[in-house]
Amino acid sequence: MRLRVDYPRRGRSGLRRFLPSWRQVLGLALLCCGALAALVGYVYSTVRIVDVNASARTEATVYYWADGTQMVSVGAVNRQNVPLSDIPVSLQNAVIATENAGFYTDPGFSVRGLARAVSNMAQGEEIQGGSTITQQYVKNTYLTQEQTLDRKLRELCLAVKLSRNLSKQDILQGYFNTSWFGRNAYGVQAASVAYYGVDAKELDPARGALLAALLKGGDLYDPSLSEAHHRRAEARWRYVLDRQVELGFMSKEERARYTVFPEPRPRSASLPTSLSGQTGYLVDVANKYIERRTGLTAEDLGRGGYRIRTTFDRALVEQLERTVEDVTARSAGAGEGVRGLQVGAASVRPDDGAVLAVYGGPDATEHFANNADTSGVPVGSAFRPFVLAAAVRDGGGPDGVEEVDPQDVEPSTARDVAVGAGLLPQSMAPLDRSFTSGTSTPSAVRMADAYATFANGGRHADLYAVTAITYQGEPLDGLGRPDGRQVLDGGVAEEVVEEMRDVAVNALDPGTLRTVGPVAAGRTDPGDRLPAAWFVGATEEMSTAVTVFRAEPGKDGLLPLTGGEELPLEMWSSYTTTIQ
Repeated sequence: MRLRVDYPRRGRSGLRRFLPSWRQVLGLALLCCGALAALVGYVYSTVRIVDVNASARTEATVYYWADGTQMVSVGAVNRQNVPLSDIPVSLQNAVIATENAGFYTDPGFSVRGLARAVSNMAQGEEIQGGSTITQQYVKNTYLTQEQTLDRKLRELCLAVKLSRNLSKQDILQGYFNTSWFGRNAYGVQAASVAYYGVDAKELDPARGALLAALLKGGDLYDPSLSEAHHRRAEARWRYVLDRQVELGFMSKEERARYTVFPEPRPRSASLPTSLSGQTGYLVDVANKYIERRTGLTAEDLGRGGYRIRTTFDRALVEQLERTVEDVTARSAGAGEGVRGLQVGAASVRPDDGAVLAVYGGPDATEHFANNADTSGVPVGSAFRPFVLAAAVRDGGGPDGVEEVDPQDVEPSTARDVAVGAGLLPQSMAPLDRSFTSGTSTPSAVRMADAYATFANGGRHADLYAVTAITYQGEPLDGLGRPDGRQVLDGGVAEEVVEEMRDVAVNALDPGTLRTVGPVAAGRTDPGDRLPAAWFVGATEEMSTAVTVFRAEPGKDGLLPLTGGEELPLEMWSSYTTTIQ
C-alpha cells in the first residue's frame, strides 16, 4: 500500500486546490514538531559537558600588597575566581532579579526565551533570546559567542544537562566567575577591583547593583565612558534596585537608602593590570624571591592562577617614588654632570628582612633594569662599616675603630663580614689592595639589608618579599619568613653602630635626627672619586639605601657624576622624615 498525499487537493478548482486542509496543516505541524524533537533528542544524547572553551577557566596571577589589597593582576585574562560565599547575597539577588528571576526553579532554560529565539529564527534575525543564567554560564564556559542555530541548540541541551549535574549554587558561582563586566574584567572579583578598588565580598547593595547592571553590556553601561553611558548606567542601576523590591528581594525601606548613584573610580585608575611605574620592579623582586625559594619561574607564574601576598608597603613605595621624583626634578638644572641620572633605592625591615619598598627607575615598562636590585654600581666608602666590623671583631685598631685604616684589614676578612651581613658573593670585587676601599658593587636592596644587620644587633635576617602564595586556592610550601641568625657578636655590632651614628650626625641636619631618632649611617666620600654616590641609613624600624649614578642607554659603564653627590642624602632624608 502506497501513501499518497492529496495535494494539490482533488475535487477543488482554482486557487482552492492549493489551500491545505486542516488535517494537512495539523499533520505538517506534527511532523515538524516530531523532527524538531528528534533533533533535540539527538543533540541532547550526543552533547557532552566538556571544557571546550579553556579560556573561560583561565585566571590571572594576582599580586597583593602587604595589607592584602590588590597590587596588580598579570596575565592574558584578568580573572580571579572566588567562591560564592565571597559574593554578597545582595549582589546575588540583584543579578537573579534582573537576569533570571526564575533561576532557582527553572530546568536550565526559559520557555519564553526559547520561543523568542524560534521566532527570531523564523524572521531571519539573530538566534538569540532571553537566556537563563544557566544558559549564559554554558555559553561563557563551554561554547563560543557566535549566534547560530547549532550553537543555540547545543547551549539549550547543555544547560539542561548542567542543571541535572550541578547545584544551582555551583552554576551561579560559575556564572559570576566567567561573566564579562567591561574594563577588561572577567568575573565579579576582577570587576569589583576594576570599578571600586575593593574585593567582591566588600560590595554593598548599591555598588553591587551597578555591577549587576553591567552584565547587560560593559561597554554600554560603564558610566565613565560618556555622559550618555552615565545616563544609561544610572537608569539601569535604578531598575536593578526597583526590580529587587518588585520580586521581594529587598524591602521598600531598604531601597529608600540607596538614592545616590555609586560612582565607580575613573577608568584610568581602575585597571590594576599594568606593570608601569614601580609595579614592574616590585613584581620582579617578588618573582626572583619565589624562584629562589620554590623553583617557579616568571614563565610559570605568567600562566596564571597564582595569588601572591608580598611584603611591600604601598604607602612607603608611593612616598619613595614621590621623593625620588621631586629631588630629581629639582636637580635637573644642575648641569651636564647629572644628565642621564639614575636612582636606585630600597627599604628593608631590620628585624625580619622584609622588603618594604623599592625604587627601581622611572617606569618599569620603559626603563627595564631594576636599579634597586642590580649590581654594577661601586659602593665606595659606604662599604666602611664592614671593614670596621672586621677590624673590631679581630681586635680593633690601636686607637679605636675611628682610626682603623682600611689597608690594615685583610680583604678576605672584610668580604666575609659583608657577605655574612647580607651582601651577595657575586657582587664582591677581586680581593686586591683596593677591595676595602669599596670597589664591590652590591645592589641597593642588599645594602639596606646588610646595614639592617648592624641595626639589629648583629643578627641577620635573609631578605624576603613574599609571605604566602596559593595556586588555584591551594597553598604552596617553601615560602614564609626566613629564620634569622647571629652573624656578628652584639658588642661588635654596637661598636660599629656608634661609629656609624657619628656619620649620621655629621651628615644629617638636627631636624632629621630629631624626627627619625638614632641612625646608623654610611655614605660615599667625595674623595672616592667614583661615578656613583650612596647614602644608607638604618634605624631599628627600617633600613634604607639610596644610590645615584649616571648611565647612557645602550652603552656599558657609568658616566662621571658631578654635582649629584648629595642627592642620595637629600632623598634619604626627605623620604624618612616624611613617613615618620
